[in-house]
Amino acid sequence: MNAAGEGRAKRIALIPTQAQVQASSGQVPGAGARPVGPPAGQVLTTGVGLEIPTALSFDDWERAGRQLARLVDSSCWWLGDWLVYGKAHYADRYQRGICAAGLQYQTLRNYAWVSRRFDLARRRAKLSFQHHAEVASLPQGEQDVWLERAEHEMWSTKQLRNAIRDERADIAPPKAKKAVAVRRLEVPDNRVQRWRQAAEQSGIDLENWVMATLDREAGAALAELEGVPALSA
Repeated sequence: MNAAGEGRAKRIALIPTQAQVQASSGQVPGAGARPVGPPAGQVLTTGVGLEIPTALSFDDWERAGRQLARLVDSSCWWLGDWLVYGKAHYADRYQRGICAAGLQYQTLRNYAWVSRRFDLARRRAKLSFQHHAEVASLPQGEQDVWLERAEHEMWSTKQLRNAIRDERADIAPPKAKKAVAVRRLEVPDNRVQRWRQAAEQSGIDLENWVMATLDREAGAALAELEGVPALSA
């Protein structure tokens, strides 16, 4: 069997239809009966895509999208926590594990960095991983304040980012604004483009990404000078 065939062979019934949801809660006759074979109308996940029935209702299609979105968002937290654990327990084989995951190292570093900034008890299920990434560079108290506002106001990631930017602009004293304006670093366009792509991939605006990356690397360098293990991934 070729690679594509193997991917399709491993099918997982992951997304229930409305009829299955009702059956599992006892809302339809025969709820306790065990189905024979794959249930009709079931959306199946495979290694290379989805198997979607031709007669899928809109409600079931919409429900599938919501569940897939949750899985994608959760996977960022899962990979971040996985990387943090590997760094702490298998430092000597850490890089080998990253290669086995098949993902770019910088992507995993960003996931791990955000995961370290929020322990499980502080993560908000109603907000996405990217919401948390937007405030990850802030002090813990400010993180919680902004996440609380984002959850209450039902802000998108972009709305949260804009709200933080606007508030910073309002409270920054004139002298501070002028000082920032004269601290310029000439950078080749190709590097700026790479940084912008990395920031977009991480779901963070370029300014926050640059500051977070510099802070992280500075902490690692200072920790090395002091003989303290670096916290960066």
